[in-house]
This record gives sequence, C-alpha cells and structure tokens, in this order.
Amino acid sequence: MYHSWLDRWDERRARRGEEGKKVAGLVLDADRAFPGASETASIQEFCLLADQAVADPAFFDEPSDSDEGFERKDGWLKFPSDIATDIAANNVVWAKVTESGSFDHALVIFHHWNASARNRQIANFLSRRGITVVEIAMPYHFERSRPGSVHADYMLSPNLGRTIQSIRQAVLDGRKLIRWLKSDGYREISVLGMSLGSWVAGLIAARDPAVSKASLFLTAGSLADMVWTGRATRSIRDSLEPEVELTDLRRAWGPLNLENYANNLARPDLDLHIVLAKRDKVVLPALSERFMLRLEDAGARPTILELSCGHYSLAMPPYILLAGLSLKRFLFSAGKSALRSGPV
Repeated sequence: MYHSWLDRWDERRARRGEEGKKVAGLVLDADRAFPGASETASIQEFCLLADQAVADPAFFDEPSDSDEGFERKDGWLKFPSDIATDIAANNVVWAKVTESGSFDHALVIFHHWNASARNRQIANFLSRRGITVVEIAMPYHFERSRPGSVHADYMLSPNLGRTIQSIRQAVLDGRKLIRWLKSDGYREISVLGMSLGSWVAGLIAARDPAVSKASLFLTAGSLADMVWTGRATRSIRDSLEPEVELTDLRRAWGPLNLENYANNLARPDLDLHIVLAKRDKVVLPALSERFMLRLEDAGARPTILELSCGHYSLAMPPYILLAGLSLKRFLFSAGKSALRSGPV
C-alpha cells in the first residue's frame, strides 16, 4: 500500500513538471553538435557524424587550457564557457562554492534537468566534514536560463544537434572548472551527477583523469532510450516519433551514451558509486540494469545502492537519508570496492 502511494506521489510530481513542455518538430542542427560540420539533410547523415564523434577521443576535450576570465566573489565563481551559443546568459558559467576550509577534496555537483534550486543541504553537510562543494549551473539553468523560458528546453529537446551541443558544453564547462580547482590546490576531485546531470558527470569521469571518484544518481547508459521511455520526456518522444525511429536516435545520440565509454569508466584509478530507484518511471530500471551489466563487462566494480522509491521520491525520507549516507561513505572511502545493496 505504501509503494502504491509512493507511485501516485511520483506521478503527481511528474505532472507538475510538464508545464511548458510542448510538442515540436525534429530538428537536426548538425553544425551545433559537431564543430565544422556542414549542413545535413537527413538523419542518416547526422548519424554518420555521430559515429565519428563516438570514435573521436578528443570530442569532449577542452578547446583551450586558458584560465582567463575566472572571477570569485562572495561564495560564487563565474567564468566564460568555451562554447558560444546564441543565448548570451548561457555563455557565462556560474557555480556556488561552499568552502570546507581544506584543500584536500572538492566535489563538483551536476544537478538534474529543470532543477529549481541547488543542493544546499548536501553542500553544507559535506563542507562541514572537510569537502568543498562546487555546484555548477548546467547550460540553460539557473543564472544561464534562456529569457522567457519556463524550463530548460534547450538542454534536452527534439533538436538533436542542440541537445548534443548542450551536453557537450556542460562537459567542457565541468572540465574547465575541475582544471581550475586543481590549479587552485585541491588534491582530490570528485563529481556527483543527478539524473541528466549523471550523464554529464559520467562523461567527465570517463574522459578526465583528474576525477578520482564519480557518484551517479538515477542514471543509465543510453540517453536516447531514457528519453524514449521516460515519464519526464514524453513531449520529446511525441515530437520525434513521427520522424525518427529509436534505432536512429540511439545512433544520433551515441556520443552521449555512457555505455560507449564503459571501458573509460572502468579505469583502475576511478571509483564509481551509483544510486538507483527501483520504482523509477523516468530512468527505467531496465535501462539502468543494462548499464550496470555493461560496466561489469568492462571490468568496473561500482558501489551500487538500490532503493525502493521512484525518481522524484528519492528526495523524500528515508530514501534521501540512505542515499546521503551511502554517498558520504563513498566519498570518504580509501579506494576501489565492489558492493551492491538493495532494494531498501
């Protein structure tokens, strides 16, 4: 009976998030996704470019190593993004810094899609225990929002090219921030990603050797499958389905599929921590399980916590407390481990 109530609560919460999500048409915009690409006229041409990006080890590398433009004041850090978009506010990256008084460890947090607030409780909890927390704004969120928008429709949408550009921008912004933190003296860098933010954190961890620990909440491998099957992205599927099949969308968004980087995530100097919701209707458990198997096949041994809640009800007690304690143990652990617990 309790789980039925929990499912209904998640559904009510999902409905509140549907404001402003409208059905639109498929847009390719390959020149946004792939720098230097010429205009493409078909999904097949787009998929060929995506295949090349998956095979390109430099696709998520920073275009420069300049630290110019970083400004730090009153607990905030801002700097220019290395990707210029047609939304001026989106081209400046903002991050909230909660200091710990130590340079031993910094955690960079990547929030979920359409986040309305940063994670002050997590930041305060960890900072009091010696970890500096840096909460970055992903593209088209918070201070970077598109004027007049009611949700971050430019970050994840039926515009295939803009979606790749936005997530690639989030990865490059995160890597630039991590490089600055290392230059500022932080010895250990961890990343935490939530839902869509877990794709960003995972891509960064797969590519950036400066990251020693990655915690992924409510995650899976294939972003295409998540969008196609998830409760929060019905309007995107409704926009795409008349014009593109799921098999093509998987190829088109191949550069964003964490399964394609499982070998990188299994590198010996990276610890992985994953929190999953067994009743998730946004990131379906079957997709998460497929990703876990892909990681296992690659040799990764993540610490996995499975909780008997939904995507949104993870934020409720006791689930958020269990997830928080698991995160704390992971961040303060000494090295690689393999543990799977749940459901709780």
